[in-house]
Formats: sequence, C-alpha cells, structure tokens
Amino acid sequence: MSFSRCKRLIEIGDTVILYISVTNIYALEVKPTVLNRHGKEIENVFQTRYGCLKITDLIGKEFGSKITLPKGWVHVLYPTPELWTITLPHRTQILYTPDIAMVITQLEIGPGSIVCEAGTGSGSLSHALLRAVGPTGKLHTCDFHKERVQVALDEFTRHGFSDRVTVSHRDVCVDGLGIDGEADAVFLDLPKPWEALPHAVISIKAEGGRICSFSPCIEQVCRTCETMAALGMKEITTLECLAREFHVKYITVPIIPDSSDAAEELKPDYNTETQAKKMKLDIKTSDSEDTNSEDTKVKEIVPSTSKASRKCSESKFMSAISNLKMPGHTGYLTFATVPPGLKRTC
Repeated sequence: MSFSRCKRLIEIGDTVILYISVTNIYALEVKPTVLNRHGKEIENVFQTRYGCLKITDLIGKEFGSKITLPKGWVHVLYPTPELWTITLPHRTQILYTPDIAMVITQLEIGPGSIVCEAGTGSGSLSHALLRAVGPTGKLHTCDFHKERVQVALDEFTRHGFSDRVTVSHRDVCVDGLGIDGEADAVFLDLPKPWEALPHAVISIKAEGGRICSFSPCIEQVCRTCETMAALGMKEITTLECLAREFHVKYITVPIIPDSSDAAEELKPDYNTETQAKKMKLDIKTSDSEDTNSEDTKVKEIVPSTSKASRKCSESKFMSAISNLKMPGHTGYLTFATVPPGLKRTC
C-alpha cells in the first residue's frame, strides 16, 4: 500500500490524492467498482468540474501524473499524512499539520519509537505517528468509542499499517493505556487528561520519556499542569500553534528620481499659483455663476506634460499582507518530561 512504503506506479487498492485546485483536494481509493445506494455494483467514476474521471484509468499511472479530462486536467498525488489530514473523512475534530509537527518534534519521536495515543479519533495524528516511527516502531492507539475503533482499524489495514499499530477500545482514565513501562512517548487527547496522567506515567519506560496533552481550553491546561507537577514531571511547557496567512499582492507606487532639478520641481507648495508654475501647470480662470467680479473668480489647476511629470515613473512591488482577523486556534499542547526513576503510582 502506498501509505506505508514508497512506490512509483498506482495499483488497485491504493489511495491517491486527487488535486483539482488548492481548495478542491480529494482522497480516492483505486478500485474498479463501487456500490450504489441500492447495493448494486457500478463502475467507479468520480465527477469533477472538468468532467468524469474513471478510477480504473489511474491504474498503472505514475504518482504525480497530470490526467487529462474532457474540460481540463487534474493531478494524482502520492498520499502523505499531510495530504490525508486535509482529505480524510472526519469522524471527530482532528489535529492539523502545525500541531502535529510540534507534537512529533517535542515528543522526540523517530524511527523505532514506541508511542501511545489516547484518543484515536479520525486518525489524523495517527498516520503521522506511524510514518515517524517507521517499520521498526510501534503505535498503540485507543479510543472509548467502539465503532470508531473498528473503522480506524480497517483504515490502518487498508493503508498497510497493520504490522506497526494496535488499536483497542478502552477508557484510559479507568483502564490505563494497555502497556506498562514500554513507551517512549504518550499523547493524550481527552476531556479530562489529568485523570489519565498517572496511567500515562506507568506506560513510560523506566529510562524516562515525554508526555503531551492536547486541550482546547486554558482551564483544562491549568489543571493538567498542576497534576503533572504533583506527579513529579519536569520541563512542563504549554505551546499554542497559530497560523498566519499572508496574501501576496503587487502594489504600484510612484518613484521620484534623485535629480535635484526634478526634486525641486516636485517640491510641494501650498501657494496654488507658485506650485502651478513649478510644476508647469496651466491655470484656467472660470467665472462664478453668481457674479463676474474678480474676487469670486475660481482658479482650476490643469495638469500639463511637464519636465518633472515626465521624470516621474511607476514601479510594481511585491507585498505580503496579513489578515487582521486570523482564525487558527485549535488547542493548547502541554508537554512534560518523565524523568528516570520517577515514582509510578495510580
């Protein structure tokens, strides 16, 4: 399967990422037929804005290929945890790439690591963890929802991860994480993580390890930090990953040359007539509607093609502008170190 090992050609049973545009990305399973709502097998066809895509036409194509459709084209990309996070079917709220990257980095997860995850959910973080631990590592993930556990297990099997993951149905706050003294790292995504922290410490190796708790509310974070400190954990740190988008735009601005003559001509003057003479502008005098007296004459400045104006030019600059209101908060990540020899009680 393409998730668990590198490959060049698309085969039956693979999951591919169909890229139509930056806002239209889909995960498709390559199989010849699908069941319709009446339970009858029909040809597997995916509808796009550029026409129909027959899924069987992808078999034998290279990942990254450009597929021509009747009204345009699409690209089929190799499935990665990052692309899977964008396209996966949501069964719960998920973690996104910025938080996932911080979790894997701070927990010091690498090839061969043994990781416990409490709260499988939709499997967004799970796929990233499975790639990080590699074929020599192991992921023990659990969830309190029985149906979600079975769906996640089937998904991991289809993606080729069955040899490096165990999925269990359990309440970790009561029953623990299922392993004792084996894990290098533990990740908790629970409503009450402080209740599961003693079990998490028991799961960590005797040489020590790292624990992370993900919580959306700062009140949960405060109580989690208090429990971590009470249990004797060290290096307690809470981080928040906020995304900031920048829109790249071209802005046209006038450029005034350094020439002293041009600078003098373009120097602003609050006297209308003086300024007009410097800029070599024509002054038209029009009569007021009420009277023709000299005092009520209105002076209008009309631009003319002067030497100074010809010396002025315009240039385009690339500028990055950030949004004033930027949604991005998904939750707080609280990390702590379980030192070697820490007393383990539950």
